[in-house]
Amino acid sequence: MAQTRRAFLQTGSFAALAAMTGTQFLQAAESQPAAGKMKLGLVTYQWGKDWDVPTLIKNCTEANYQGVELRSGHKHGVELTLTPAQRAEVRKQFADSPVEAVGIGSACEYHAIDPAVLKKNIEETKQYILLSKEIGGTGVKVRPNDLPKEVPAEKTIEQIGKALLEVSKFAADHGQEIRVEVHGRLTSNIEVMHKIMEIGDHPASRVCWNCNKQDLDGQGFDANFKLLQDKIATVHIHDLTINDYPWARLFELLNGIQFSGWTLLEDGRVPKDIVASMKASRKEWDKLRLLK
Repeated sequence: MAQTRRAFLQTGSFAALAAMTGTQFLQAAESQPAAGKMKLGLVTYQWGKDWDVPTLIKNCTEANYQGVELRSGHKHGVELTLTPAQRAEVRKQFADSPVEAVGIGSACEYHAIDPAVLKKNIEETKQYILLSKEIGGTGVKVRPNDLPKEVPAEKTIEQIGKALLEVSKFAADHGQEIRVEVHGRLTSNIEVMHKIMEIGDHPASRVCWNCNKQDLDGQGFDANFKLLQDKIATVHIHDLTINDYPWARLFELLNGIQFSGWTLLEDGRVPKDIVASMKASRKEWDKLRLLK
């Protein structure tokens, strides 16, 4: 059975390998990224929030970005309301292009005091997992957003971790992963996130490193990175032409763990010429990814 490069990369399974002829296996293996070869993509927040899917593909192709994380609520319209036929059409648009659908960037979070709100977020996450699968994505970004003052911190941390376990098991059943963004008041603290990930430990429960200023707190950048390095699936970078984060050290550390996942540009500062700025960050990225 013929296997496309994208299908091979997405499945990564022994079953997929077994189905190939010897020639097909060699071709697919040769096309895989070498260890440590990370990929560059875009998050639709905020630079791509006003672009539909064809425009996203066009602009990412022009700027040489390999993928896009589709943040919910933006003009691309890749939402839970899409019909099966519409989801198939989105999948086809990406499959026919050089740009991959990295997955869905949801705003689902699990710190709510109200059990009904918590349940709603968990169930919505499961729906996003199915959406990601059906458009050809590989995972869903979620986040903690706070540790409410009314509740002991350890109780909320445990609640978030247990919710992650539930959605991660569901994700694994559908060949997806959960990408937990280091995000929110207090929950951007790396030690807090580490505790959450220990409770929510599952092969499909991964981290989205968010390049926050809090990454330098406590024992320092290197120590914080080490706490989460084994779980990092995606990295939300910012405009790399602006020196407001230890970009060089980040890329040295990523290369040190042979990171081959997605680095995804996400920045709230919107330039006048977004595509030109994407290209400028691409040039910086090309330099940074070679650092050791």
